[in-house]
This record gives sequence, structure tokens and C-alpha cells, in this order.
Amino acid sequence: MGVEGKKTIRFTIVTGLSGAGRSSALRRLEDIGYYCVDNLMPELIPAFAELCMQPGHFRGKVAAAVDTRMGDFFDSIYAAIDTLKGMALKLDILFLDASDEELVKRFKEVRRNHPVSGSGEILTGIQTERLKLQPLKEMANHVIDTTTYNVMKLRRAVDSLYSTEDDNRLLVSILSFGYKRGIPIDADMVFDMRFIENPFYVPGLKEKSGLDDEVRGFVLSFHRAQFFLSQLSAMVTALAPHFLSEDKKQLVIGIGCTGGMHRSVAMAEELFKRLKEAGMKVTLEHRDLTLEKTVQT
Repeated sequence: MGVEGKKTIRFTIVTGLSGAGRSSALRRLEDIGYYCVDNLMPELIPAFAELCMQPGHFRGKVAAAVDTRMGDFFDSIYAAIDTLKGMALKLDILFLDASDEELVKRFKEVRRNHPVSGSGEILTGIQTERLKLQPLKEMANHVIDTTTYNVMKLRRAVDSLYSTEDDNRLLVSILSFGYKRGIPIDADMVFDMRFIENPFYVPGLKEKSGLDDEVRGFVLSFHRAQFFLSQLSAMVTALAPHFLSEDKKQLVIGIGCTGGMHRSVAMAEELFKRLKEAGMKVTLEHRDLTLEKTVQT
């Protein structure tokens, strides 16, 4: 068995009352790196967990949502849990709850029938489902009462239970580009490096790129380049917690110049280095660098 197969996975069953936020909780788990499945028949859950433990399909964090929509199939959830408890994994159950009054209000707002009551009264369906789920609620490791929650508050509650330290860091994606091929459509911030002298017109630098020491040395030799880098690094570092508080997990910064080969590449490389040294989670991509080299050859 490979190294991966020896690792213990975290397997979370997400369940609870219809309308209490189960789907939102599952989506949040997916956002923070869980491999998620929804409405999987309980009889299949142990086999699914076993597959996720195999070296070729290993998933470190897995979540499966189950609920009463599956009818009689749901009754096998307890046998499935007993099987999971005997497996080499870390099992926990997340249960979503809310008051009867709030659940009635939510179903009326979306104008949907309760999955248990069918075309009958919503309150009757809620009470029937609550009784059916009570044993599962008593088994739960975590119960979140969403009566007074909005979506943002629910996400934060899930984060507090399941996020790792790395999940709670802003991912800064730096992307160098050339304006002649357009501004990246996914950029949140775009900065123009054409205030720096162009190495393209400097003898010996035209055929090189911002990855070469000579070009980077030239670009970074300007005081205005150093000023820009220090200001941008400080701003991103200072604003990172505020982006996270508004549930924005990734910030894409576009660094552009004319062709995307010299100035933008050099500045993106240096920004990446500075943010990395500041302890931030950063990725770097040079969108047009390969294209430029291809055109020139």
C-alpha cells in the first residue's frame, strides 16, 4: 500500500432538517477543500469511503450529505454509520437544525412543499422529519442551529468547525500579462507597469524576459518600481483579513505591461517573493510569456 493509503481521512456526514441549511453547509465544506457528494444512498456510503481511502483515489477530507428526501433508503444510515465506525477513518456528523417557525417561514418564502409532507401542511412535515431525525441528531458531533443565521453566518460557523489554518488564509494569485492581448477577465485588481522604462528597447535585453537576472535587475533598479512594490505589498497584506471577513477567499492581481514579457514578469516575480516572505499564500502565473517567446522565434 502506498503512502497515501496509510493516511487517515476525515469523513463528515452532513444531515439535518430540510430548510435548515444543509446544502449551504455542504457547499461551504466543498469551498474549503472537502470532496463532497449530495444525497448518496446510505448503503453506498461505506463503499464510497473505502474508495476515497485507496491510494489511487485518496481524498483527505470527504463529506456526504444525507436526508429524508431519499425516503425508505434513509433508514439504512444507522447501519452505514456503524460500518464507518469500524473503518480506519475519522468520522463525525454535522447536524443542521432550526426552529419550526423559522423553517415554516423559509418554505413559504421559496414556495416549496416539504419533502416529507408532500402536498400536506408544512408544519406537519417538519415535525414528522424532526422525530425521524432525532436519533441522528443525538449522535451528531456538531449541531448548528441556523434559526437566526443568514448564509454568511452559517459559512463562518462551518469554518470554525472544519477549516484548517491554511483554509483561513487569503489566496493571492498574481498574473502577469500583456495589454496587447487584453486584460485578464478574472483579475480583481489590475496594475499597469508601463510607468517603467521598457527593457525591450535596451540593447541586450530585448530577447530576454523578466525571468532573466539582467531584465529583473534593470526593472527593479528604478526607485518608482521599488516604491510601487512596497506600497502594493503593504496594501495587500493589510487588506487580506478584510477580504476574508467578507468571505472572499481569493484575490487575483493582474500585473501588466505592453507585451507581457519584461516589466510585468519582473514585477510579478518580485511581488510574489515579497508576499511569500510576508507569510501569505501566493500563486504566480505568466500568461503571455510563452506566447511572446513563440512569436519571436
